[in-house]
Amino acid sequence: MSSGDNSSMLSLKDVKKYFGGIKAVDGVSMEIAPNRITGLIGPNGAGKTTLFNLISGFYTPDEGEIYFDGERIDGLSLHDTYHKGLCRTFQISRELKQMTVLENVMLVPPSQEGENLLKTWFTPRAVRTQEEELREKANEILNTVGLYHLKDEYAGNLSGGQKRLLELARAMMSNAKMVLFDEPGAGVNPTERKILADRIKRLVEERGMSVLLIGHEMELVMDICNPIIVMDRGKILTEGTPDEVTNDPKVLDVYLGGARV
Repeated sequence: MSSGDNSSMLSLKDVKKYFGGIKAVDGVSMEIAPNRITGLIGPNGAGKTTLFNLISGFYTPDEGEIYFDGERIDGLSLHDTYHKGLCRTFQISRELKQMTVLENVMLVPPSQEGENLLKTWFTPRAVRTQEEELREKANEILNTVGLYHLKDEYAGNLSGGQKRLLELARAMMSNAKMVLFDEPGAGVNPTERKILADRIKRLVEERGMSVLLIGHEMELVMDICNPIIVMDRGKILTEGTPDEVTNDPKVLDVYLGGARV
């Protein structure tokens, strides 16, 4: 039986991950509400990316429990969590550079009819029908994220911001319930960052998706995230609204002062 909080999309209970003597994640408990953009910030080495790896199934916790949409998921693989509707992006975009933007999006759904050689021979009409349905859905999503005009461009030719939008489109094509964004603003110029922020907000408002976002670009985080969770040395330091976090003496000490080891 699930013991996760049914009011939370994501729930962590005393999660720990150690690497030798390093306490990368040291007893983290938190609740992420659905249909929101939650920010996760902290100095380098705070444990943010390790926490993402634990949530997504890339790592297995040494201790603790993780629940997604009411179901326990710690111990599941990255593949399994993806198929449950939890989609993880990365600091470095992983687009298929030699394929078009449209092809990158259309490849996302698993177990497509056209992947089966026998079906392409014996049920070609079904294969074509599914392909057209996927193409229509992919074009709709590309229009939503603002990449439709680049659908025939090779993905490797996109700018940094456009690659982040492509990641967003691929997450939408997977029918993800929640997206874990790792540094979506990294390597993105201010103009594209503003477009990206707007698209992420629209995604949550119009499609009901939940987002947990790691960010170092404070302008982006403060603009779209509420609440914001602050990590330091593997632990949760504080959580609150952008104003509360900005004015918290503990946060100011972590970012602007205090001895580091």
